[in-house]
Amino acid sequence: MAKRTPSAQELHRRAVATYVAAGGEESVQRVITAVQGLTKKLDQWYVRQLADLDVSSGEWAVVTSLAKAGEALTPSQLAELTNVAPSSMTHRLDKLADRGLVERAADPDNRTRILVSLTEEGWGLFSQAIRDSDVVESDVLQDLGDAERAELARLLEVVIARLDDIDA
Repeated sequence: MAKRTPSAQELHRRAVATYVAAGGEESVQRVITAVQGLTKKLDQWYVRQLADLDVSSGEWAVVTSLAKAGEALTPSQLAELTNVAPSSMTHRLDKLADRGLVERAADPDNRTRILVSLTEEGWGLFSQAIRDSDVVESDVLQDLGDAERAELARLLEVVIARLDDIDA
């Protein structure tokens, strides 16, 4: 007989119990393990979504960095934001430019620098991916009312702000 795959909730309970048995504080482990489990499951979905869009995770990192910056960036800035070597960034930018998702232009203030920006097609891809992922993300949060979502967001933002104070 084939083994049943444990549910996400069951895996969460087991992990928390293991961490508590090893000396972890239960309330801390429940939160951190839940955040890690959520991140893992969403990351799995995002990988499938990117494959459907024919975009690698590295290319997506470039697209999202440009979208979030709201302005053109240099390849060096993009390499730093996405934690890759400049040579890897050149390859990513070549692929994205070949697909018409980004464009390179000389910096008008410094003709020796290149600036990279999203094209209209790049913005379209970004917008479509966000709309598609919003459907799944909304499904994940469907059992929470608006006030509960707002409170969860507020609490997680408090925790995120604390990360700046920790030398991780």
